[in-house]
Amino acid sequence: MTRQPGGKGSLSHRMFVALVVACASVAVAVTAAASLLYQSAFLSDEHEQLAAECRTLASLLDRTDDDATVLSALELGDIRATLIDPDGTVTFDSQADAGELESHADRPEVVAALESGSGSSERASDTVGYTSLYEAVRLDSGQVMRLSVDRAGVVAFLFQDLLLLALLAVLLVVASWVVSRRLSRRFVQPILEIDPSSGDGVAPYVELDPLVTRLNEQHEELMHRMSAIQDAADLRREFTANVTHELKTPIASIQGAAELIRDGIAKKKDVPGFAGRIYDDARRLSSLVSDILTLSKLDESERAGSQELFEPSERADLLSVARDAVDRLASKAKKAGVTVSVGGVSSYVRGNARLLDELVTNLCDNAIRYNRVGGKVYVWVLPQEGRVALRVSDTGIGIPEESQDKVFERFYRVDKGRSRDMGGTGLGLAIVKHAANYHSAEIKLESELGKGTTITVLFPAEA
Repeated sequence: MTRQPGGKGSLSHRMFVALVVACASVAVAVTAAASLLYQSAFLSDEHEQLAAECRTLASLLDRTDDDATVLSALELGDIRATLIDPDGTVTFDSQADAGELESHADRPEVVAALESGSGSSERASDTVGYTSLYEAVRLDSGQVMRLSVDRAGVVAFLFQDLLLLALLAVLLVVASWVVSRRLSRRFVQPILEIDPSSGDGVAPYVELDPLVTRLNEQHEELMHRMSAIQDAADLRREFTANVTHELKTPIASIQGAAELIRDGIAKKKDVPGFAGRIYDDARRLSSLVSDILTLSKLDESERAGSQELFEPSERADLLSVARDAVDRLASKAKKAGVTVSVGGVSSYVRGNARLLDELVTNLCDNAIRYNRVGGKVYVWVLPQEGRVALRVSDTGIGIPEESQDKVFERFYRVDKGRSRDMGGTGLGLAIVKHAANYHSAEIKLESELGKGTTITVLFPAEA
């Protein structure tokens, strides 16, 4: 049966009712069982007493010649005396006319007495709820002397003391009600004291261990999710603020230079310089927007747990990707006075070609940008521990130890002034981090201030 919404029951009430019913049922069962045992013992005693009286009368009758006269003279109370001939004919009965009684030849106690000298039996009485007890003894004359008496059965016995039993039942129910109420409260109270919001609840009973453990796990999971949501919200706010700031800088520069040219304020010889500034800032703005779009797609892909936002994965030679990226950055490296070299062996990974190219390009671009005049950049693609490793090392300025955990954050710059002078969007290493996650790759960073930096990306072996 399915419980309807809102049809909740009280555990305490259910336990209380169950205990009351159980106690009352036990009380009734015990009373009935005790009555049966008592009645059985009572009837057994009655049989013995009746048999003793029957033997006494038989002994008396064996010494007389007129059995009927002797029996008529005796005061037997509620005991019924009957004389029966061997053929079953009743010759005397103390409570009925012997001539009107049918043959008793088939009565079990009479048959037993004729065969073995004595017999006994029980039969339902004509009075509802009563049992007739019979004891018979064979006389020396061959006749059978039988005594019988009616005694209350279990039902009659119960009805005789109905009021007493009713009072006893009421007392038992009241007692069970009090005990059950206290027990139900005592059992339920520890359950009510479980605090699901604490995260460290302890089960008061072994049976509740799975439930409390699950509550603690859910609390921990909920707190973790809330923390992640808060971190994401903080990150979004910070990202929005940084994006706004980063966009305003080139836009303000473009707007200012364009305004000077438009209004004729700029001298003719300065126009090419202003145009060049507009061009450089426009390129920077385009790069920034492109990086933001790439990061947004990577974020959405991570949240959805799907790679469908990008082109299907393909098999790519990482060494070839690295060489193409270095070739594109050759003029920038030459202008910065930095030598870039590529080495290693052809190593294939499965992934998105554009993201792989952005990952390698951003690593190499950073290595060039934060290097020294006459510095070097080494790009290696090699197998390592059963995986494909991309390693980019430079002889540049290095990263302070306290900043090494933060350089992959968006818009984080170790030296903000120097970084802006060198260009860049501040999103390069953030794209590297998310592109690596996209390819299930691991990033390792080693850096020493003033000596250079090495970043290693370990890709999983090609499936």
